[in-house]
Formats: sequence, C-alpha cells, structure tokens
Amino acid sequence: MKNKTRAGKAGAALFLVACGTFWMPAVAQGRSETYRCGNTYTDRPCEGGKQLAVDDAPTEADRRAADAATRRAEARADQLERIRLSQEKEAYERSRRSAHDARQAAIAERRLASSEQLARARAQRLGAEPRKSSPRFSGAAAIDKPDSARGSSRRKKRNDSSAG
Repeated sequence: MKNKTRAGKAGAALFLVACGTFWMPAVAQGRSETYRCGNTYTDRPCEGGKQLAVDDAPTEADRRAADAATRRAEARADQLERIRLSQEKEAYERSRRSAHDARQAAIAERRLASSEQLARARAQRLGAEPRKSSPRFSGAAAIDKPDSARGSSRRKKRNDSSAG
C-alpha cells in the first residue's frame, strides 16, 4: 500500500514539474522588456531606444472588433467558395459539352468516310462488271412505234471480220 501512495505522489510531483517547465518560458517572456530601436524591436536596450509597455490587454471593444472582422472574413470566404464552385461547375459543363460535340463530330466523320468508301467500292464494282440489260425494259421509242416496226428494229450481230 505504501508503494502505491509513494508512486502516486511521485507521479503528481513529476506532473507538476513538467507543467512548470512548460510554463516558465511563457512567464519569463511576459516579464521581458521591449525596446524600440529605430524601426526594429528588441529585448535589449539600445542607444536612443525607447522602452515600450507591451502588457496592455485588449479591451472589450477590441475583442468585438476582432470578432466582427473574423465573421466578415468567414462570410467572404464562404462567398468566394460558392463562386469558385459555380465556376468549376460551369467549366465542367463546358468541357462535357465540347467532349460530346467532339464525339458526335468523330462519329459523323466516320459515317461519311464509310459511305464514301462504300460509294467507291460500288463504282469500282460497277466499272469492272458489264451491265446486264433488263429483259423487261421498254423505252419510250418502243411504245411510239407500231408492232411491225418494233420487230424490225432489232439488230442482228454482225461479224466484223476483215477476211476478204
């Protein structure tokens, strides 16, 4: 039992020593003197330097003014954040629309290239094969002529040989 109380007292003493160690620089700093030497401030006296009183605590009016300034700064920060978010949203929408337009243009270009390729292939195929005549084709000239003239209009193949 004695060991527990002795350990508790030693722990409390150690805690107080640690707290004192941390607070001593702050207390010592509060007591230091401040001198203004030209445009600089120092804790050592200098020639022509004036000692300043820096222990003045802020008044209630100072505290209220600081709180009001903080609220104004927070409100402005919120406003700027909303503006930034709306600008980012607009930029995202513009980017999305332009990407969509680019995709649509690429699709249209591929379709056009495909149709041009198909047209070239058709033209090549038609140019390579002889055209077949339609058995049911009747032109305007055939309708105007009488039946006897129609029969005589058919031509026979001539054998163009220069053999004699």
